[in-house]
Amino acid sequence: MTRLMVIAAILFLFSHCNNEKTDSAEKAKADSMEKQEMKVVDKGDSLPPPYATKSANKKSDVIGWKKDRLPVAPDGFVVSKFADNLQHPRWIYTAANGDVFVSQADKDKSANNILLFRDSNKDGVYETKSVFLKGLNMPFGMLILGNKFYVANTDALMEYPYKEGVTSIADAGKNIVSLPGGPRHWTRNIISNKAGDKIYIAVGSSTNVAENGIDKEKRRALILEVNADGSNEKIYASGLRNPVGMDWAPGTNVLWAAVNERDELGDDVPPDYLTSVKEGGFYGWPYAYFGQNADPRIKDQRTDLVSKTIKPDVSLGSHTASLGLAFYTKGNFPAEYQNGAFIGQHGSWNRSVFSGYKVVFVPFKNGQPSGNPRDFLTGFIANEDKNEVYGRPVGVAVLKDGSLLVADDGGNTIWKVSYKK
Repeated sequence: MTRLMVIAAILFLFSHCNNEKTDSAEKAKADSMEKQEMKVVDKGDSLPPPYATKSANKKSDVIGWKKDRLPVAPDGFVVSKFADNLQHPRWIYTAANGDVFVSQADKDKSANNILLFRDSNKDGVYETKSVFLKGLNMPFGMLILGNKFYVANTDALMEYPYKEGVTSIADAGKNIVSLPGGPRHWTRNIISNKAGDKIYIAVGSSTNVAENGIDKEKRRALILEVNADGSNEKIYASGLRNPVGMDWAPGTNVLWAAVNERDELGDDVPPDYLTSVKEGGFYGWPYAYFGQNADPRIKDQRTDLVSKTIKPDVSLGSHTASLGLAFYTKGNFPAEYQNGAFIGQHGSWNRSVFSGYKVVFVPFKNGQPSGNPRDFLTGFIANEDKNEVYGRPVGVAVLKDGSLLVADDGGNTIWKVSYKK
């Protein structure tokens, strides 16, 4: 019996040592990948030439989160699950009363609904979860203005009657703006101005670089402005290949957007970006990228548009799929985060080494970026060699209590990041 106990103890120690070695190896691998990714995230003042590397096809395989595995936040922050077992949660909208709305949609087998999470006793944990709206068409952006609830389907801006406190809406709603839907960049985000009388709609391109003809890109790759009733549509800004996240810089009337740039020019060309959006501004697509860098694939080049292309403010790394955007104005996080921008990076497919798959933070001061992007929430990459990831962060939103929510549509989870004071 004693001999058996000794053997068991030896086997346990051997297994424990092996696990420690494996964990250490995984950590070293993750650190190495992180350094490679960080080289991409810079000011983007100068870029490699197009085709400096071959165009890669490295799609990730989402394996889901292991029971004991969580994303990693900086020291002092605590990561927990706000909600899990969801169906491709893409975007988060927080109402003034603290209600949390989550749109669930995908290109294939889409849930096509919006969930409502309500924390009635304000303890940071929701008590009720309900299907707020269903039967939608690939919903994404959401907005409340007075007694109206707006949803941006892939092909329409919908308006519904709304009363604070309701747990669902049965009304069929009204299409107030028809939008071009599919086949690529299907998400439609919305945000209002501070007065609440204008709505801005982000619409991505239908192709990579207008390869099917620019005539097929009408009312695409731009941000539209409409009145709250859907009337008086105009182009607010254009040449934005796939603008998704939008928010107003705190203390200003300046709209900012996270933009997903073009593919197949090499590993590090061009960067996705965060930019202030100037009314009437042109940002290059499809003719130029990241300033006045002409795309060599465009046959009918518009030199007039290349010359007027506005260079964006912040490089977020190439092929990171930078989608989510939320400025932080609460008092829960340390002072260095005040008024800065959180950006959800869905992660690359067109890069030989993964980029993105994390949430980054850009510090701001006086309405302008005051430092380079830095990692905030990482740990989504499981095994680079096998192309495995645990999940894919997308939308970000700030809760009323000052914590950050992150939609993980690959892991079917909403993560909550709080600061432990």
